Amino acid sequence: MVAGPPRSYGAAMLIAEDLLLLEFDDTEGKPVAGIENLDQAVGGAFLLELTLLGRVDLTGEADEGKPGRIVVRDATPVGNVELDGALEALREVEGAKPKDAVARLAKGDPVERLLSGLADRGVLRRESRKVLRLFPVTRWPTADSRHEERLRAELHRVLVDGGEPDDRTSALVALLVGTKAVDGAFPTDDPETTRKRAEQIAEGNWGGEAVHKAVDEITAAVMVAVMTATIVTTTSS
Repeated sequence: MVAGPPRSYGAAMLIAEDLLLLEFDDTEGKPVAGIENLDQAVGGAFLLELTLLGRVDLTGEADEGKPGRIVVRDATPVGNVELDGALEALREVEGAKPKDAVARLAKGDPVERLLSGLADRGVLRRESRKVLRLFPVTRWPTADSRHEERLRAELHRVLVDGGEPDDRTSALVALLVGTKAVDGAFPTDDPETTRKRAEQIAEGNWGGEAVHKAVDEITAAVMVAVMTATIVTTTSS
């Protein structure tokens, strides 16, 4: 597995931001067909990235309380306002199940915040309009596609050409698998093979044994949160 260099968060993209760039149509500026409950997916991405950074973990046998619960191992700020806000929120819910932590991080419109931030940095373009001259909507078409092009080229190398991913790319792929978004976010000529390769990466032993165990729990929690949100939305509509 490719380790990759240490990461600085001055102007770097978050895993959650990469997820949104993949799941939003570049021209229409809205989620591609079949993509739903992005707030839950973004909440999971925050949790997953903090886990990879060693800030957050799941309790084990050596910890007090029940195993498999959220614990903050290192409260040192990361240097990114979104991750630091997520880290502070997780400090308030230590001992929670991963699915409950994901639900907590999904609150406060994180998708809207990230999209606004990408627009402020010139990656996306903010377009506000009214549907039927009554209902305000905002679209987020691509303004600068260079980062997304590099991202998709890396995913092509890994998912189509069979290259080895680094831990960060593996985490992104695991989120796509966990939210069943591989086909919509990364369409290819052979979606079934691409999906199987993505699942192979998601299930692989990347990030170390302890991290991988946590990642398994987190991606499962994201899937539960997304499914729960779907059921609630469908029932209330």
